[in-house]
Amino acid sequence: MAINPHFAAVFFCTPVLTLPGIFAKLIIVNTYTELELSYFESRGRVIAGIDEAGRGPLAGPVIAAAVIFDHGTVIGGIADSKKLSPSKRERLSIVVKEKALCWAVGEATVREIDEMNILEASRLAMKRAAVALAHKPDFCLVDGWSLPGWDFPHEGVIKGDRKCFTIAAASIIAKHYRDEIMIRLDNEFPQYGFARHKGYPTLLHREAIRKYGPCPIHRMTFKLL
Repeated sequence: MAINPHFAAVFFCTPVLTLPGIFAKLIIVNTYTELELSYFESRGRVIAGIDEAGRGPLAGPVIAAAVIFDHGTVIGGIADSKKLSPSKRERLSIVVKEKALCWAVGEATVREIDEMNILEASRLAMKRAAVALAHKPDFCLVDGWSLPGWDFPHEGVIKGDRKCFTIAAASIIAKHYRDEIMIRLDNEFPQYGFARHKGYPTLLHREAIRKYGPCPIHRMTFKLL
């Protein structure tokens, strides 16, 4: 786990920016938003953002990331990872890890997904990411709904990757981390094209399943064809 003890420089920056025109749906969150700052005042000084990647694919694990920043951290271009190109996610993932006070990832395996369902597996990965943080947060902000049965102080934020700097940053780490896993798995199962579609249900992927059958990393409880 990478931990950066140095505090990021603070400069003027608009916390949330919605780009016009063809980028109208890309919401940039460069630093802590008013929503996050309200939690600092009421829930504690160490706030972690948590998000997951990989609920929709037919193959591979689901990955969650948790991240904590020092107050005043600014990173240009942070947004919902699904709205960013792979190259931008890779670049921002490096910057986020460098500027974070700490970050961690959690994984739920294909076997766990099939045993407990993808929703519960996603929640498990999120909890694992939070527990793995080098610094214990006072409070966690989780993308989507809160996590049932988790007694750690936290709250779900619907579309949190568009509203919270920490959640959006976590989404970038989780998405890039999972993409790298699927690229490595492509070397083991090259006939499925995992490096291209990352396990998502594309026409290419379904045609490969039809031709070769499922492999050990396919989620057998999903509708593969």
